[in-house]
Amino acid sequence: MLSSLPPILDLQNLIHSSLTIMATTCIRAMAISYVFLALFLSADIGTFRGVESFGINYGQVANNLPPPDKVLELLSTLNLTKTRIYDTNPLILSSFADSNIEIIVTVENEILSQLDDPQQALQWVNSHIIPYLPKTKITGVQVGNEVFTDDDTTLIQHLVPAVVNIHNALAQLGYSNIKVSTPSSLAVLDDSYPPSAGSFKGEISGIMYQFLNFLSTSKAPFWINAYPYFAYEDDPNGISLDYVLFNPNQGMVDPYTNLHYDNMLYAMVDAVSFAIAKMGFKGIEVRVSETGWPSRGDPNEVGATPQNAATYNRNLLRRQMANEGTPLNPRMRLEVYLFALFNEDLKPGPTSERNYGLFRPDESMTYNVGLSALATSSSSTSSASISLASSGSKIKVAPWEYRNLVNLIFVYVLISTLYG
Repeated sequence: MLSSLPPILDLQNLIHSSLTIMATTCIRAMAISYVFLALFLSADIGTFRGVESFGINYGQVANNLPPPDKVLELLSTLNLTKTRIYDTNPLILSSFADSNIEIIVTVENEILSQLDDPQQALQWVNSHIIPYLPKTKITGVQVGNEVFTDDDTTLIQHLVPAVVNIHNALAQLGYSNIKVSTPSSLAVLDDSYPPSAGSFKGEISGIMYQFLNFLSTSKAPFWINAYPYFAYEDDPNGISLDYVLFNPNQGMVDPYTNLHYDNMLYAMVDAVSFAIAKMGFKGIEVRVSETGWPSRGDPNEVGATPQNAATYNRNLLRRQMANEGTPLNPRMRLEVYLFALFNEDLKPGPTSERNYGLFRPDESMTYNVGLSALATSSSSTSSASISLASSGSKIKVAPWEYRNLVNLIFVYVLISTLYG
C-alpha cells in the first residue's frame, strides 16, 4: 500500500496544477472580456452604430419649403437615413436617387377606390414606383393615411383590396421586398389603458382582421400614429407632463401584466400590440409612423411650447440612440418616424398643426433637440452622440446585447488560451 502512495500524490499534484491553470485561464479570459466591455461602453455609442430605428416625416403642405435637393443635403448633414413622404412626388424621388436615404411613399386616400382593380394597381406601381428603382431606395408604400378613422367612411371598404393589389403588383415586378401597409391613428382602439386592455373598435374589427391577416402573411409592420401630446392636451391635470415627455417619473404599472411604463408612447404602442394579439395574431411588429410635439399652439392648446417640444423630441431621440424596445417587447427596437422635418404653413386646423417641425422653411432650427452639432457641420454619427450626451442624462443601452458580446469574447479567449 505504501508503494502506491507516490503515484496518488503525483495524480493529486497533476489535478491541482491543471485546475490552477484552468482557473488562471478563466480569470484571464474574464478580465480581457470585461476590459473590452468597459472600453466598448465608454466609447461613444454612435461610433459603432447610427440611429437605426429613427426616421422623420417630410411633409410638404407649404409654399415656402426648400427644394428637394436641399432637403437631401439637410438629412445627410443630420445623418438621418430614413424619411417618409405623403405622396410619390417625382421631384423628391428623383432628387433622392443615389443617396443613402431610405424612403417610404404614400398612396393618397383620394385614389384608394381606383386600386380595387388589380390592373389599376399595377399601372399605379409602374407609373409611380418603378421609374425610380433601384436608384432611389423606396422601402415601403403606405396605402392611405388613417383610413380606418377617416371622415369618409366609404374609404375603409377599399383599404384591404388596395393594399393587397399594390403588394401583388410589386411582387409581380420583382419588388416583394418593398413592404406595403397603412398608418392608423390611435383612434382605432376602443380601449388603451392600461396597455393590456388594448382592443380594436368593434365597428372596424371585420376589416381590421382582414388587414392583420395580410400583414401576418406579408411580414409587413403595423404602423401607428401615436401622439402623447393629444392625451396631455385633453387632460393636463390628470396626466403627468413628465410621463408624456420621457422625463424621470414614477410611471405606471399595468396591473394585469406587471409591466412598468415610464412614458406614454411605449404604453400606446403596447396597447396596439395587445389589440393585435386579441385578434388572434402574433409576430406582427408595431412601428410608429408619426409622433411629435408642437412648438406653438392656440391659447387653448395646453403644453404646445418650444420647451416641451424640444424635451419630447430630444428624449425620444435619446431612446432611439439606445435602440430601446417597449416593456412588452424589450428586445425588439421600436422604429419611430418623427413628425416632422419642417413647419408647414398651409396645413389647416389649429396653430399647432403648422408647428411640428424641427426646422423652419429656411432650414434654421425651431429648437435644439441635440442635433445642432450636425446641423452646422458634416460630422458623422459620433457627433450626434456627443451632442446628445452633452444635453442631459446618460444614454441607456440594451444590456443583453453587451452581455452576449462579453460571453462570446470570453469563450473565444478561453479556447484560444487553452488550445492556441
